[in-house]
Amino acid sequence: MKRRGARRAEASLEPPPGYYGVGGAVPDGRQRGLTLDWAVSRRIATGWRVESRSRNQAVLVRGQPVNHVLHAVLTAFTCCLWAPVWAVLALTNEVERVVLTVDAQGQVVAVGAA
Repeated sequence: MKRRGARRAEASLEPPPGYYGVGGAVPDGRQRGLTLDWAVSRRIATGWRVESRSRNQAVLVRGQPVNHVLHAVLTAFTCCLWAPVWAVLALTNEVERVVLTVDAQGQVVAVGAA
């Protein structure tokens, strides 16, 4: 069983050899789309979700933002007893974003996003 904050091993972003045809040729738009689909599916399998997707680019996100309205209501109803829990959640919460792009040579480039 993995801990809540434990990092998962990142999956390989490159498709297996021969995934979209004969090697050595410059991939066209359809082949680059297939390569991006492969990279996105590998990331989804490790817990990421798609935030937005275009033809040759995808933004993936992992984690959930803290629902501050819910925690404010809970803090008010419990006469501030819930405030320490809210503070810990707000300080330890992580939301990660990554942008996957396929360049003209068919290589997947991953860039961390804010």
